[in-house]
Amino acid sequence: MLIGWIVLPVIGLLYLRFGYVPVAVNGPVIPFEELLAGAAVQARIAREAPVKAAIPPSEENLLAGAKIYRDHCVECHGLPGATASATSKGMFPAPPQFFEQKVLGNDPVGQNYWIAANGIRLSGMPGYRQSLNDQELWQVSQFLSNRGNLPARAKELLAEAPK
Repeated sequence: MLIGWIVLPVIGLLYLRFGYVPVAVNGPVIPFEELLAGAAVQARIAREAPVKAAIPPSEENLLAGAKIYRDHCVECHGLPGATASATSKGMFPAPPQFFEQKVLGNDPVGQNYWIAANGIRLSGMPGYRQSLNDQELWQVSQFLSNRGNLPARAKELLAEAPK
């Protein structure tokens, strides 16, 4: 039993140290990678995400959120009716294409806020806490949570080319 406690961790460390772990985007998935990483991310977000939004999903906030989304998020997460960008196709894990999902608008706004503010390590999703203020983070979070029921002006804004 003692050998098992020592040998298995040493084999694991050697596996890592000598470069056998696939790290390329198009490499094979490591056993249990998605399960372990996904469970850890979901648990952390559920524990730390705000339960109540700091701002309401008013038309003004949804319009501001649409502009922020258009300026910062489109390259990876896409637009309504658009195909995934070359950048997003080259990422692992693939970023969600928010407007291709079958069920829209069911994301808890606090979870969207947490992800936009903090990012998700090793996924390509940056944390925007350093570049967007708290109001802007809540606006884009409300936009994402309500993207299935946007005002016409927000939809028009998404159709415009980013500046």
